[in-house]
Amino acid sequence: MFFQSTEQHDSTPAAGTMKKSTLSSVFTTLFAALICAGCFISVPLPGLVPISIQNMFAILSGVLLGGIQGAASVGIFLVLGVLGIPVFSGMSKGIAVLAGPTGGFLVGYFLGALFAGLVAGRPRVSEKKPSVASVLRIICATLVGYIFNYLPGIPWFMRVMTARGKEGVDLSYALKACLIPFIPGDSIKIVVTILLALALRPTVARYLNPENENRILEQDTL
Repeated sequence: MFFQSTEQHDSTPAAGTMKKSTLSSVFTTLFAALICAGCFISVPLPGLVPISIQNMFAILSGVLLGGIQGAASVGIFLVLGVLGIPVFSGMSKGIAVLAGPTGGFLVGYFLGALFAGLVAGRPRVSEKKPSVASVLRIICATLVGYIFNYLPGIPWFMRVMTARGKEGVDLSYALKACLIPFIPGDSIKIVVTILLALALRPTVARYLNPENENRILEQDTL
């Protein structure tokens, strides 16, 4: 009986770790699929550039899952696209897209998810009652994510277009082509990302950080 009870006691933490690892993998894969599915979705704006929501899903994965898992979701998406599955914007695919004028923005998806997640941190159940500090952290994380989405994209666009013989591709030209038309759509996506993150982080935390929830319940009981 002693050996049996000891074995059961020792297996419980291992089982909990395995369950947490499995759930982490499920969430990572789920958000990778969500980013891939974004290639089918485009929201038109009257007289403006349509909103593509793939970058929103990429940054949301970082804000909800944390930097490492969010970046892993984007990494899966990028690998699938490079391998020839049409998951890039407009259902494009292949290494040529990554090496093309917009390839830097795809790299920006990865960086945006990573740094947004690092700023936001792992989700916590306690965020069900958000404090001013936690709300500001999510806002900052989201803004950082969208900034890093553009940081590699604009210089890469300039480099590729210049290499292809396009004249006059300076910073002003790149901003007019790659940033300014997308400001209205990205402004909407920033607000949506923040609202979704504030609403969903406590729920995600229940699965990814269950020990945090148990600690809160113990404190409430005391």
